[in-house]
Amino acid sequence: MLNNTAYQTNLSAVENLEPRLLWQWFAKICAIPHPSYYEEAIANHIVDWAKARGLSVRRDDVGNVIIVKPATKGMENRESIALQAHLDMVPQANADTPHDFSTDPILLRANPDDKNWLMATGTTLGADNGIGMASCLAVLESDDLAHPQIEVLLTMTEETGMVGVFGLQAGELQSKLMVNTDTEEIGEIYIGCAGGIEANIHLPLTQTNYSFDDALNFTIKGLKGGHSGLDIYKNRGNAIKMLARVLAEVLPNFYGEFAIQILTGGTLRNAIPREASVKLAFSSDRRDELVAALQSAFDVVRNEIMRAEPNVMCQVADADHVGAALTYEDTAKAIRLLNVLPSGVVRQSDLAEDTVETSLSFGVASIDEQGLSANLLIRSLVESGKAAVCTSLDNLASLAGATAEFTGDYVGWNPDDQSLITPLTAGLYAQILGHEPQIKVIHAGLECGLIKQSHPDMDIVSIGPTIKNAHSPQEMVYIDSVATYWQLLTQILANAPSKA
Repeated sequence: MLNNTAYQTNLSAVENLEPRLLWQWFAKICAIPHPSYYEEAIANHIVDWAKARGLSVRRDDVGNVIIVKPATKGMENRESIALQAHLDMVPQANADTPHDFSTDPILLRANPDDKNWLMATGTTLGADNGIGMASCLAVLESDDLAHPQIEVLLTMTEETGMVGVFGLQAGELQSKLMVNTDTEEIGEIYIGCAGGIEANIHLPLTQTNYSFDDALNFTIKGLKGGHSGLDIYKNRGNAIKMLARVLAEVLPNFYGEFAIQILTGGTLRNAIPREASVKLAFSSDRRDELVAALQSAFDVVRNEIMRAEPNVMCQVADADHVGAALTYEDTAKAIRLLNVLPSGVVRQSDLAEDTVETSLSFGVASIDEQGLSANLLIRSLVESGKAAVCTSLDNLASLAGATAEFTGDYVGWNPDDQSLITPLTAGLYAQILGHEPQIKVIHAGLECGLIKQSHPDMDIVSIGPTIKNAHSPQEMVYIDSVATYWQLLTQILANAPSKA
């Protein structure tokens, strides 16, 4: 449901920005909660709005919203163009920002350090893909644009498994040309992307009761986080891996003197973990030595990544020591598995310069009475590269006595050397920028590859404004880039090729 108070606040934050209609839509989108799996409110709002304007609108079997707008006068003989964005956003908040993404709106503000950027207040902004969605809706609402017939496809639950495009049926769209709006760098055109698959590793563990009289929570926090594909090459700290390394360094000198009760790290498979925490039970007469060892091990890791992660810190807090904990043997087994599970770049591409070919990101970890669970997201431009990482993880899990399950496999998007929309987009972009745009493939999961599975003749490009730190509370969009993106998008529509 639209939060009118938040909407008015957000309108104030964007009131002087152009294109006005796009920014007004973005202010409204942010005032309607829409994290993954909670897109019904925004979908229903858009459907009701489209019906009120007399547009043809429907929802398919998985909830995707499809809206059709007729061609403007004189454009009836041009090829129809589909515009595509996803309805959901990644829900991430700073630890000191209580926020229920299913009910609370996103509040907009200028970046206090640089007013040229727009961000949210303590949470992800949702410019990924809210700006793209806003641009699609602004095109539908505009009455002063020249365009062919427009089909707008707004998909469900992209961020946590590409549910919408997995369920998209053949024939839902009639267009043969598509602009995906999920690119995050002005001046770039994406014509291909990585495929991906999720790995879920589970290690059964045994708990027991001890006579320990003390406990603490050890937390690593203050990391930048970010997109697990776009930012994977930036040497940012992974809180789960840092915590595992600290525990592994401490373990040899304290084996049999502490036990894990609970461990948590990360919240989303497609975001680099910013925080991780473990609750340890032990005897109080060893507290000072254990805390000193944890701090010392952390300091070593912190010193290695200080340039990339200047705000990383650790925190020690007293904890209730009541309850069972892992056996000594399983405490060690869990630490060792967490420490050896890989995360980061596996291989650079031989074909695309300065592009990651294959990577994996250790996104979520937990230890509780059910055992150890680890969630990793593997991405690759090459299907065989993705398969090779899966085999390695399966072998590693087997050696550790764990199981590995692989789910949500999605294909990449291969460049089309016969594309019509790519040279059209590149030529228009060059006129706008005053120089040639970069035509690239991206190490992230766009929906284009799966759209081409159901619509194999679809000719697709992906464009968008500059968005930094997606999937983290530091997410921001460069304001001036939105106007440039809008100019390109509307020029593509105005210059749609004639029907064959």
